[in-house]
Amino acid sequence: MVNEFEIKKQICEIGKRIYDKGMVAANDGNISVKLNDNEFLCTPTGVSKGFMTPEYICKVDKDGKVLQANGNFKPSSEIKMHMRVYKERPDVGAVVHAHPLYATGFAIAGIPLTQPIMPEAVISLGCVPIAEYGTPSTEEIPNAVAKYLQSFDAVLLENHGALSYADNLLNAYHKMESVEFYARLLYISKQIGGPKELSESQVQRLYEIRRQFGMKGKHPADLCPNAQDGKPSCHGCSGNCNHGADKDMIAEITRQVLAQLGK
Repeated sequence: MVNEFEIKKQICEIGKRIYDKGMVAANDGNISVKLNDNEFLCTPTGVSKGFMTPEYICKVDKDGKVLQANGNFKPSSEIKMHMRVYKERPDVGAVVHAHPLYATGFAIAGIPLTQPIMPEAVISLGCVPIAEYGTPSTEEIPNAVAKYLQSFDAVLLENHGALSYADNLLNAYHKMESVEFYARLLYISKQIGGPKELSESQVQRLYEIRRQFGMKGKHPADLCPNAQDGKPSCHGCSGNCNHGADKDMIAEITRQVLAQLGK
């Protein structure tokens, strides 16, 4: 079993990665890791994620209350969001919140990442919906995120950034990296004529590959409410299938977004 000091070092390493890759600026972002049902390590507030050392890392309980913190370090102001993920998803062992440039751009534009454009993204992420805007450090963001936790392993945060979570820290980070890569590819393809999406049958074949791999987490391949009803998967439904939005509504929303973009 990895000891706490080694986990703190891993948190610092991942913090440096997201900082070096431009996924956060200044003191943005936060990371946490679950030790057990009542102990969690997390990054402190007001500190650049690119310059942390193990003594910076705080320990909190399941309610976000401080169990251990050195000096003037205090847990991330977004710890409520992390705790909601752990509460709703017992399978999650780590959470990463960042502001990756392209993914956050889509979150600001109100465009979820649902277009099936790349096999790897379809298999690993499925869809990345947008959680409604909430004021940072309040219960508004946890409440918004909670709606999507049982069906997705990553969400965009409206006008804010992105959130990813997985069974361990490295996988949670990789989810964040994949979200940003997906968003960047989608953005680029939109500039050169628009993406050619994979067909529904191609998507379903990729879903089957994911099931054969036995990949962990929540994914539309198994959990999309539309798919469970024998309807097309959430790919292409603008991330609203879990709210029962009909096709006419989705088409109108898409039309309005495209009009705003001048398309």
